[in-house]
Amino acid sequence: MIRKFATAVALLSSIVLLGGRGFSQAAPADQTSPPAPTAQQPAAQQPAAQQPETGQEPTEETAPRRRVRPRTYQPWVFNAGLGANLDSGTTKTFVRGGGYDATVGAARNANKYLGLRGDFLFADLPLRQSSLALAQAQSASSYLFSLTVGPVINIPVTKEWGGYILFGPGYFRRFGNLSGDTAIPGSSCNAFYKWWTGCPSVSIPLSGNFTHSSQNDFGEFVGAGITRKMPSGVELYVEYRLIHGSANETTTDVRPITLGVRW
Repeated sequence: MIRKFATAVALLSSIVLLGGRGFSQAAPADQTSPPAPTAQQPAAQQPAAQQPETGQEPTEETAPRRRVRPRTYQPWVFNAGLGANLDSGTTKTFVRGGGYDATVGAARNANKYLGLRGDFLFADLPLRQSSLALAQAQSASSYLFSLTVGPVINIPVTKEWGGYILFGPGYFRRFGNLSGDTAIPGSSCNAFYKWWTGCPSVSIPLSGNFTHSSQNDFGEFVGAGITRKMPSGVELYVEYRLIHGSANETTTDVRPITLGVRW
């Protein structure tokens, strides 16, 4: 009996001894692995983006590019046209309407609405039969050159239709010749010769220069036009002007109506 009890005690001691060796070989958890992060601990901060050094300007590759707005107008506009001339004032007394006119010009636009335009105009001023009778001439030729410069105000209405207003000063040269004249030099000036040459004296000059007229006038003009853009981009326009010039106590007043193109 005693021998069996001793055997059981020895077996139990062996089991306890082997269990203690197993636990002693396992490393403590707090010495071999770091503690697990908890929800309360802040997340690790990310490294800040690299900033350019003080005074270093952005290069063309990094600098933002400005968007270039498309131009909505033409910086230069040219025009050419033909038409008929109407007269007014004293000019209408001696010149019949219906003479032709031709004009060319150019405009430099500052923006969509405002520009500066210059025009050269040539107009035929055919004399009336009553004027030829006063001049005692069989026929005559009379013309007008004008050079005008002034602002132009463009008025866009739709993509196809538009208008404009223009005004300013002008230089006008009226000239002509009488053919087959039988007037007697030294005779008194009538109303026609006062308009024709200014008649510097009370009588027709003794020389034959009175058959030739050449007068330089300074004055002003005002006009307006309507435009229609075609699919090709060229614009058709119709324009009406009032032109007034004066010199030597005489006046030149014409009203050209012109149909032309702008590009």
